[in-house]
Amino acid sequence: NLPRLHDKLIGASLKATRNQQYDLVFATSSRLMTASLGAFIAQRKGCGLYLDIRDILVDTLRDLLPARWGKFAASIFSPIERWTINRATRVNLISPGFLPYFNTRYPGRKFTLYTNGVDDLFINQNSAIQPSTHGSVPKRLKVVYAGNIGSGQGLHQILPELAKRLAEKVDFHLIGAGSALKELKLALTQAEVDNVTISPPMKREDLLRVYRHADVLFLHLNNLKAFRRVLPSKIFEYAATNKPIWGGLSGYAGRFAKKRIKNTALFSPCDLEGAVKAFDQLQLQHTPRLDFVQQFSRNNIKKEMAKDILQISPKYTARMTDHKYKILN
Repeated sequence: NLPRLHDKLIGASLKATRNQQYDLVFATSSRLMTASLGAFIAQRKGCGLYLDIRDILVDTLRDLLPARWGKFAASIFSPIERWTINRATRVNLISPGFLPYFNTRYPGRKFTLYTNGVDDLFINQNSAIQPSTHGSVPKRLKVVYAGNIGSGQGLHQILPELAKRLAEKVDFHLIGAGSALKELKLALTQAEVDNVTISPPMKREDLLRVYRHADVLFLHLNNLKAFRRVLPSKIFEYAATNKPIWGGLSGYAGRFAKKRIKNTALFSPCDLEGAVKAFDQLQLQHTPRLDFVQQFSRNNIKKEMAKDILQISPKYTARMTDHKYKILN
């Protein structure tokens, strides 16, 4: 029961675990230092460590920061990453797109690939998101984007001009917050755009209602090398709605969506002309994706991952060995 992330995370975590004994430590790298903290605790306790890698900080810093500072920051965090990964008993990569990076840096190490998936809430509510009852395409289409609004998404680099270009037929509804929100609002104002509405993050139940009334779901990642490796969790959520998906994706995410998700129109990130062309290629209809949803059910993925985690627990493996011995005898 580690405390939530805050300024005193390290001290509070070490204090909370000081007099505890563990069979294994599970840590995720939504922030690299969280994974490193888990590695330190596992080393101190002499137990196994299972790492769930959700981003590549070293790679991202090189792209997000100015060249000089990005190189400097990467030189600091690279050895920390290496120590953290080498300390782990087992490492899971949330995106198969991460494999080339990790195989190059850690040759000989095996990685598991348990990805994000579709939550039960969206699977159970899937039937509630029915095809539109109107027989023709509405005069104005409702395009919904839900998620973080940060530098990683790069909405401020594509949406103002895109909304202006499609002002006669599209209304955009953005739901979310993030570090680039102010920049986006300023860009929309400067472009004199009036067909974009921005709402704060909302509960998933409320989000489902918004999805239900959307004509198209929009997704975008910034045009940076580091983001060619990622696989956004939003892809899975969107796919479960059976709505058309319009996405500015490249790299692994683009290949994944193109191969596995029906009725997805893609364009290169930050490419205005490509975005307009992709939009015109969308089939504005209900597109069942049952096979995809079943294959990437988060509940099923979690069960398989839980089994994998338990494999590095001495108590669990001893118990299973004892159980098999009793059955055989």
